Amino acid sequence: MPSEPSEWPLEGPTLAESWNAAWSALGKPAPLELRRELELAWTEPHRHYHDTRHLGECLALCSRWTVQAERPAEVALAVWFHDAVHDPKLNANELNSAAWAARSLVAAGIGSEVAQRVYDLVLATRHDTPAQGRDAALVVDIDLAILGSPSERFEAYDRDVRKEYAWLSGFRYRSQRKHVLQGFLSRARIYETARAVELLEEQARLNLQGAIERLEQ
Repeated sequence: MPSEPSEWPLEGPTLAESWNAAWSALGKPAPLELRRELELAWTEPHRHYHDTRHLGECLALCSRWTVQAERPAEVALAVWFHDAVHDPKLNANELNSAAWAARSLVAAGIGSEVAQRVYDLVLATRHDTPAQGRDAALVVDIDLAILGSPSERFEAYDRDVRKEYAWLSGFRYRSQRKHVLQGFLSRARIYETARAVELLEEQARLNLQGAIERLEQ
């Protein structure tokens, strides 16, 4: 049995501090209204896991693992936007979130190359293809860190995801959820960065196996 992952509990800069730091690194004033729009999106009532707690945990990891990033500010903004659009009944959430990110960055005076990179980082959180580049691998691992969280936190996450899909029947949910979890468990490595593999991989496999067994009961 592995020890509890040392990164938990995940606490870091406040949302405002993280937001302001990212924009400062890009040499632009932080758009207050855009941050408020994002925070409002992250607090939509149908969100139970994909909420500001998830955002805060991701940003905390972002601040702890910043030395791994080629462009830390772009990674932070990708984290801010990666679940900004979240409708459990739709399949285009990452695409719409990425589009919102790119559109907003260009409107705030950020160059199109930066906006494109952030767009690509957000799309990487679809988790359907291997991450391309160091920053994409980091964003993907930050998003998936919950899989390797301590068992109590993981089980709370698992219950919260079920709440977001309350409209699905029990049979259909168990089938689809098992397919998703088994997909991660079947990978040679769940995580892409050495840091995440070291800290989270073993616990993630235990958590995933336990969740699949609960679905099969």
